[in-house]
Amino acid sequence: MNLVKMPVLAATLSAALACTAGAALAQNPMVGGAPMYATKNIVQNAVNSKDHTTLVAAVKAAGLVETLEGKGPFTVFAPTNEAFAALPAGTVETLLEPKNKATLTKILTCHVLAGKANAADVAKMAKADGGTHEVTTVGGCKLWLSAKGNTIMIKDEAGGMAKVTIADVEQSNGVIHVIDHVLLPKM
Repeated sequence: MNLVKMPVLAATLSAALACTAGAALAQNPMVGGAPMYATKNIVQNAVNSKDHTTLVAAVKAAGLVETLEGKGPFTVFAPTNEAFAALPAGTVETLLEPKNKATLTKILTCHVLAGKANAADVAKMAKADGGTHEVTTVGGCKLWLSAKGNTIMIKDEAGGMAKVTIADVEQSNGVIHVIDHVLLPKM
């Protein structure tokens, strides 16, 4: 190869890589004021979101960090701090107590699906099932997923409804969908 052409080739490759990296970052939304990287796992990204500090504390208290750092793939419906704050006063503090670890773990695992389901997948499943698709979480809870236009809704066993506010946050081991309500199992 002509040595004069090598700097041009190197510059072209650098520009192409920069564009590719920029496009990949642009495809993943910011969450809680922090960039989310598709090359990082669920926990590595969640700890950077200022909107998910309660969720991160709960995941740590339940001993689920290692699981959510695992290979997956997982689909995580991630409630915001505001969603946790909407629970009755004292609920979060009580759940974070070591004696309530089993209950906390049950609630958190009711937010996780085995496998990866992007918003488009959820919409297809719901449409194929007449508007609502039932899934079983890794915690054994039933959730009912529905889609209307670009809005994904999730009904929990307690009758609560969550709306996906930020969909398709790609992770190295799955996908996160930010939600506005804590999903609760039937107690």
